[in-house]
Amino acid sequence: MAGFATASPNLTLIDYAARRLGQSRDARLLDIGCGAGRNAVPLARLGWQVVGTDSSLPMLRAAAAREGGDRLRLAHADMAALPVQDGAFDFIVAHGIWNLARSGGEFRSAVREAARAAKPGAALFVFTFSRHTLPADAAAVAGEAFVFTQFSGAPQCFLTETQLVQELHAAGFSPDPLLPLRELNRPAPGLRTGGPVIYEGAFRFL
Repeated sequence: MAGFATASPNLTLIDYAARRLGQSRDARLLDIGCGAGRNAVPLARLGWQVVGTDSSLPMLRAAAAREGGDRLRLAHADMAALPVQDGAFDFIVAHGIWNLARSGGEFRSAVREAARAAKPGAALFVFTFSRHTLPADAAAVAGEAFVFTQFSGAPQCFLTETQLVQELHAAGFSPDPLLPLRELNRPAPGLRTGGPVIYEGAFRFL
C-alpha cells in the first residue's frame, strides 16, 4: 500500500491531459481504478474536475489523504458498474485497470461503461498489459481469447495491439493521432522481460 500511496504520476498522461484541457476550467475527467490517486490528484491540480473510482476502500482512503482539493471526488465502484451519468465526461483514464478483468466479458463490460460515461469527442487514455508480457506458447484460459493466468496465477487480460484496437473500436473508440499507441518494456527478441509489457496510448470517443 505504501508504494501505491507514494507512486509518481504517469507523465505521458499528465502531458496529454494538459493538452486536452485547453482553456476550459469545467472539463470533467473520470479516472477508473484511480487507486491511491497517483494520477487523479495531479490531474485535479492541473485543472480537471476529477472523479476517481476504485473497488478498494483502502486505496480510496489513501487517495483521500492526498491533497487533491475541491476538484477531486472519489467513489467506491467496480470498473464495470460506474456510478456516473451517461455522457458526463470529457476525458476517461483507464490506467492499469482493464488488465485486471477476469474474463473477456468483464473487460468488455468495463469498456462499455467507459463509453457510456464519455461525451462525444471525449479522450480515453489507456495503459494496459500487452500479450508480449507472456511467452508466445502461453495458453489462454479455456474459452477466452486474451485472458491468461501465467503472470500472477489469477486471470488477467493480455491483448495484442489488434485485439485492443478492435475491442475499443467496438465500443466506439478510435485511435487518437495526438498520442499513438505504443508498447513499453518489450524485450529484445530472445530475451525475457523484467516485468509486464504495456500498451499506452490515447483514443477518442466518436
